[in-house]
Amino acid sequence: MQKLLFIINSAPYGSENLFNALRLAIMLQEEHQSAVELKLFLLSDAVVAGLDKQNPAEGYNVQQALEIITGFGAEVKLCKTCTNARGITDLPLAEGVSVGTLGDLSRWTLWADKVLSF
Repeated sequence: MQKLLFIINSAPYGSENLFNALRLAIMLQEEHQSAVELKLFLLSDAVVAGLDKQNPAEGYNVQQALEIITGFGAEVKLCKTCTNARGITDLPLAEGVSVGTLGDLSRWTLWADKVLSF
């Protein structure tokens, strides 16, 4: 089994970087579910993607994409320092998403066979 860690820094809207990372994660799970294990750690402005009740006016919905990913069994964590800095630590999160620490990211990095950064 290939262990993949996605480290995502990009804001959820205004650029498609984060959404493209999520699209790749979904495709890996859909096409290679028995061959991959995924973990996603969101930093900087990417942590906003983990909030519940997103309702973008048009285009893609990153909350929905994250819920598909966690539905496949992937772990998704938001950087606690980053959520604190943005005042969102205590807000409701999307299903399957939790707040983590740099300690989690450190352990996940050693766990991973490959690290992808977006």
